[in-house]
Amino acid sequence: MASSTTLSPAIAPSQLCSGKNGMNRCANVAIAKFGKGRGMKVKCMATSVPADRVPDMGKRELMNLLLLGAVALPATGMLLPYTYFFVPPGSGGGDGGTPAKDALGNDVVAEEWLKTHGPGDRTLTQGLRGDPTYLVVENDRSLATYGINAVCTHLGCVVPWNKAENKFMCPCHGSQYNNQGKVVRGPAPLSLALAHADLDDGKVVFVPWVETDFRTGENPWWS
Repeated sequence: MASSTTLSPAIAPSQLCSGKNGMNRCANVAIAKFGKGRGMKVKCMATSVPADRVPDMGKRELMNLLLLGAVALPATGMLLPYTYFFVPPGSGGGDGGTPAKDALGNDVVAEEWLKTHGPGDRTLTQGLRGDPTYLVVENDRSLATYGINAVCTHLGCVVPWNKAENKFMCPCHGSQYNNQGKVVRGPAPLSLALAHADLDDGKVVFVPWVETDFRTGENPWWS
């Protein structure tokens, strides 16, 4: 025996909701008109999912942490030696002296040095705290008992020796010093600092100068 069911020609839109794993998913369903010989058409709106319940959010956070770690490690490795660059080197041995180093980083041996540096020579070496310091050869071909710090007292430029003028002449702002490092022209306000140049087993050793500055008769400003 056949049975028949009468459907309304139009059904108002309704909302269908289902729950799964604690998430509510809702879709608007609209049933359109249907006619003779036609099937029923159903339209569904896109399902809405809360943003804070996206299934792969945990994976994204993990990847962000891994990326941060990958960037931080090499950055830290580069920062440490860069910071160490600004830390002045130690003063040397326990007696406060620092061996003079030549341009190649070798200890300066007085006898060997005088074979290649004549009277009146002033050549840069590495001195106290790593500062560039001139070794001075006297006219009798002996090493002077003092070294001259090459850092300009104006703004810190390294002052070159001008043999033709017999002066230290700063190229930055025109300051000038005589052959012993005493200031003779500004804007530098002070003479170049001194250090004792002693000999220890034939090697030149710089020792801090704390006595009166023999060039000015005043206490050393650098001590």
